Amino acid sequence: MDILVETVVVLGISLEIFGAMECQGSLVAKIEKRQLLIFCAVLAAGQTMALGIGDVLSGLLSRQGAQESFQGRAAAAAIFLLLGLRLLLKAWKNERIVERREEKFQVKRFLVIYSRGILYTFFAGVALGFLGSSVSVLLLLTLFLTILVTVVGMYTGYRLGFEHKIKAYVLGGILLIAGSVDVVAGFL
Repeated sequence: MDILVETVVVLGISLEIFGAMECQGSLVAKIEKRQLLIFCAVLAAGQTMALGIGDVLSGLLSRQGAQESFQGRAAAAAIFLLLGLRLLLKAWKNERIVERREEKFQVKRFLVIYSRGILYTFFAGVALGFLGSSVSVLLLLTLFLTILVTVVGMYTGYRLGFEHKIKAYVLGGILLIAGSVDVVAGFL
């Protein structure tokens, strides 16, 4: 699989984290760098583990190691399409939050939100595994992009509020759908 498509898909998934971090950044009175570093580590570890486990599972699901089979490519295209449509729907719903400053970052509330999203990263890992993606490249890419969107999302929310999360969800959805289209174009 092409590194550009892998980057597009992983960035599409990561933009959901951007939206969540932007919301959290809009609520805190002050960004504590130590706490942000811990969140970067937790989010990056969770994302890379979910993607890696999904990739390994796709290898187990594939018959005789033929990961780039027609069925695998079709499943990957469907997964990317559904994940993209889910982000577009999330942007359309535009769940409002009450934007009020809090002295401390609400760790428990954030982890509940994040634990729901990690399931979708797992599915993306399965899809990328079906396409025969390089696990090491995917994990490094996921690690880098997760840290980047976590920091940028937190500071964007802190400085500008949470309104840009819709744009992040739309862009993430478009990127995932583009990944699906690329997989389908590979059929032809």
